[in-house]
Amino acid sequence: MSALSRHFQAFFATAAMLLATEAWANETPVSESAATEVDGILRLNVSPKGYPPYLIIDDDRMSGIIWDVVARISEQLQYQIAPIKIPRKRVDELVYKGYVDATPRAIEWTQEPDRFLFTDPIVNVEEVFFYPAGKEFQFQTPMDLEAKTIVTHLGYRYPALRQMFDHGLAQRFDVNDDVDLFRYLLDSDRFDAAIADRLVGQWIIRNHPSMDGMLKATANSLSDYGFRLMVRRDLDGFVAAFNDKLAELKASGELEQILSAYR
Repeated sequence: MSALSRHFQAFFATAAMLLATEAWANETPVSESAATEVDGILRLNVSPKGYPPYLIIDDDRMSGIIWDVVARISEQLQYQIAPIKIPRKRVDELVYKGYVDATPRAIEWTQEPDRFLFTDPIVNVEEVFFYPAGKEFQFQTPMDLEAKTIVTHLGYRYPALRQMFDHGLAQRFDVNDDVDLFRYLLDSDRFDAAIADRLVGQWIIRNHPSMDGMLKATANSLSDYGFRLMVRRDLDGFVAAFNDKLAELKASGELEQILSAYR
């Protein structure tokens, strides 16, 4: 067994034990001696099901906007990527304790962002309203949703719409799956629109031909955040190098080529 194989075997055994026992709750962060700059391996959380089109898992094959960008930059920086499938509710502590190096994240989605470092934005995640092509739907301000029923993702908060939903001025209908957002919207006249990330929605429509031409998206967005890598705090050298290479990808047009492949 090679040293690299032993390294991966030991890491995954440790991660499995931590996930089973939640022993990481009382751990301290890893020291700089364990940093990615030393071992040349970037342990990247891809989540158990990915997040198409940003992270796509097809058996053991990885792709997607974030994966492609990180893979290209990691090759230039001479890092190997070790994809780790950690659920969202556990990943923050595992990054903080050093068992995972990075996970895709917007700063605005993070409860304690000061515990981590963040790269520059790789791509923007933009929440918009998708609506049936045969209907009229406008969104300028939250009040435009008055008396409307919106298909929403279970567990998502939508801060800009909190007062509308809390005071019953608009209704939300929660579903578990991104694809179900559109299925429910198209299958019932009781729903006026669905909230989804623009690129996620475009990806779903692209991969479900029955939806082609059936949905439109608002030009105005509900939210617009930079999607980055959230990285453990001792990897400041990696973050600086990553940002430099990311700027080169943007300037050369390579980033736009990656984005175009998933639209």
